[in-house]
Amino acid sequence: MEHKWLEDLVVLAETRSFSRAALMRNITQPAFSRRIQALEAWMGVDLIVRSSYPPSLTPAGENFYAQAKDLMVRIGTLRSSQTNPSDDAHKAVGIAIPHTLSLTFFPQWLTTLTESLGPLPTKLRVGNVLDVVLWLVEGGCDLLICYHHPQQPIQLDVERYDMLTLGTECLAPYAAVNDQGQPCHTLPGKSHKPVAFLGYSSSAYLERMTEIALTQGRARAHLHRMCETDMAEGLRRLVLAGHGLAFLPDSMAQEDVAANRLVRLPGGWEVQMEIRAYRERPTVARPARRRVEQLWQLLEARHASSPGTQCASSLKVTPRAKAASGSATHHSTQKEKP
Repeated sequence: MEHKWLEDLVVLAETRSFSRAALMRNITQPAFSRRIQALEAWMGVDLIVRSSYPPSLTPAGENFYAQAKDLMVRIGTLRSSQTNPSDDAHKAVGIAIPHTLSLTFFPQWLTTLTESLGPLPTKLRVGNVLDVVLWLVEGGCDLLICYHHPQQPIQLDVERYDMLTLGTECLAPYAAVNDQGQPCHTLPGKSHKPVAFLGYSSSAYLERMTEIALTQGRARAHLHRMCETDMAEGLRRLVLAGHGLAFLPDSMAQEDVAANRLVRLPGGWEVQMEIRAYRERPTVARPARRRVEQLWQLLEARHASSPGTQCASSLKVTPRAKAASGSATHHSTQKEKP
């Protein structure tokens, strides 16, 4: 058996989609399916119920999934345990974080931390949401920072991982401003004249959030998908160039709004997300590093009460919350024909 087969099953269990899991693992769907079949052959039992939609785990698959995640944690712990304990104070705090949050949230957040803790060496591992969650499970980082929404929860065992809500973010539609000070593109569009739309790739977490946001508007949106990418910053630049509208985190667009380069489109097409921090809960067998424990205690002190939040045109810091999939869409989209 190969270690990557364990990761394959964990990803499939989290996404409940062969095509999406294959995208996350950067291989073709047929190759991904063959690896799952190879794992089942090695185990001698069926792990996936393929007759259901979406695919689900068999009882044996559920048991193996739990043990696979535990084994990935142990492998990560074994790797990290080889560090000389005397080097702990000088070792960077490993933080796994999605691309967008590394640009919009992390710089200011780190500034506030260093004001209390002094210089804080950090090592960022930046990837998509599923990647960064796996890095925490595998022991490849000390902290995970990522988005959370009740309809797309992060699947982490609440008995094993601590969680804090650090803030909130709103995803909303933005368009470039023309010479007359008006948006270049507006919602909802019409069935015979859909609006040029710039979207996220199907594997991106913000794509699922966009789908949810489109169900919240006052009317059905008629969209013509012109381009897609994994990166919110890439969409922002395309919007600024006038290629269409896109759903962007408010914190990413606020400087452009202030400079009258972008405008936030009204109509209620928006979705609120939490920004959460996770860490593996320390145990006698796996104690937290001193620097990581100091950081977590500071975060707990700052985010210790319960929040009430609303969408706004900037990122908000909100207090602590408890840890908690697909979404229905009521919008119309047309993809650009090749």
